[in-house]
Amino acid sequence: MEFVLDPPHGVGPLRLGMTAEQARAALETLGPLSATAYGELALHRASGLGFSVGFGVGPTRDRVNAIEIWRPREDDVVLFRDVDVFGLPALEVAARIGRHLEILPQDDGFASRDPYLALWRPFAADDDPDETEGYFFQSVLIARPGYDDTPAEAEARLAAGGEPGY
Repeated sequence: MEFVLDPPHGVGPLRLGMTAEQARAALETLGPLSATAYGELALHRASGLGFSVGFGVGPTRDRVNAIEIWRPREDDVVLFRDVDVFGLPALEVAARIGRHLEILPQDDGFASRDPYLALWRPFAADDDPDETEGYFFQSVLIARPGYDDTPAEAEARLAAGGEPGY
């Protein structure tokens, strides 16, 4: 199955800003929900592709604030503007996405703040395709604008009439 990342809106049937009930129903269209240690909404498909949704705090606590997707072993494909985020080498994915978004390197990944899209791998092993956990991204997160705002940035966002990202 193909899933298209559409930040800041969502991926597949999951949309940022959904209620918990809406997110549960959307996830259930993809397969049975998985139990988690902290009671989050999560799903793991037979391909290994995983989804989880996070909720905000304060005024956004009842709304989907972030959607994380984990790399499948087979079959399922996750795309951002025709870039296979899990099927291509991490540095190639970052370069291709960088044609569309301002994406900056972070410790073990890359992130764009507007729209919010973060790619992660447990360590950077850029030149060894046999080391799949570092050569390929292992997860991608999309989130509401302001997801990682500092307190000052969040205050400025609210003062400008925006919604808090947390």
